[in-house]
Amino acid sequence: MTQHNTAPDTTSDPAATPAAEAGQRTRRAAVVVNPAKSVGPELRGALVRLCETQGWAEPLWLETTVEDPGEGQAREALEAGVDVVIAAGGDGTVRCVAEVLAGTGVPLGLVPLGTGNLLARNLGVNISDPVSAAFDVLNGTETTVDVVKAKLDHSDDEQVFLVMAGVGYDAAIMADTLDALKDRMGWLAYVEAGIRKLPGKPVKAKVSVDGKRPIGRRIRSVMFGNCGRIMGGVEIFPDAKIDDGVLDVLILSPKGRLGWLGVVAGIFGRRKNETESVEYFQGKTAEITLEHEQEFQLDGDHVGTGKHIAICVEPAALKIRMAAPAV
Repeated sequence: MTQHNTAPDTTSDPAATPAAEAGQRTRRAAVVVNPAKSVGPELRGALVRLCETQGWAEPLWLETTVEDPGEGQAREALEAGVDVVIAAGGDGTVRCVAEVLAGTGVPLGLVPLGTGNLLARNLGVNISDPVSAAFDVLNGTETTVDVVKAKLDHSDDEQVFLVMAGVGYDAAIMADTLDALKDRMGWLAYVEAGIRKLPGKPVKAKVSVDGKRPIGRRIRSVMFGNCGRIMGGVEIFPDAKIDDGVLDVLILSPKGRLGWLGVVAGIFGRRKNETESVEYFQGKTAEITLEHEQEFQLDGDHVGTGKHIAICVEPAALKIRMAAPAV
């Protein structure tokens, strides 16, 4: 999807906008914002003025905390009866808000403020101008996307992700990326962590897709994709679509000193999936059982370690309000 809208002149006359026509119910947005990612009070003022010029009521402003990174604020927004909940922050904020909104019919809006902004990048949302991104939410249309639910170590608690999850090497990268480097280098900080975590031993794993007979592998990582692209525009899952009701599974099993060359060839080569180090699968569910505990991540958030992960797709479970894609 390609983004073409630009931010409006927020000093314009609100009476001149179609949304301000007499007799029309005034819509209201809630903004769930991560203050650690926000550019400060200027952003709040800009979004208040934007809503005014577009005929929307003053937005409900809800800041996340370390103790509550977005779920409680999203629930408060639902109780307030808003028309859209805007997640203003990084992928972690988006994931927490989406976990609450999934299945409710209330749409999610994206104002990217983080380092990766992976969902926004995959959807073509403007990641360089928060006000322009918010304008596209207020004036956009709704689309539905899949949500993927994950359980770690047979827990009763389900967690969701929208872009991708991973166990092993990629999750270790997320756990060990330095925040100071992220602030200074952006997504390149993950490359630095990836180099540091490259040495390591494979772990025995059994992977089952759609309940089929498990396959045994000595893995460094297993990744589950709902979208195709990660940091730097790298397309890990070339066939992944966020609205196809299908989960993409990638198993990385490098063997020996040159094994990672096979991984590079399998992911970046013209003929993907033709290397013993890389295997791709698709299905609606996936399950992995590990011999030893490994790190686990959801949309870039390290969520702990475990020996068992169960994943399933919920098709069209979340509405997203955004600019219509270019035809």
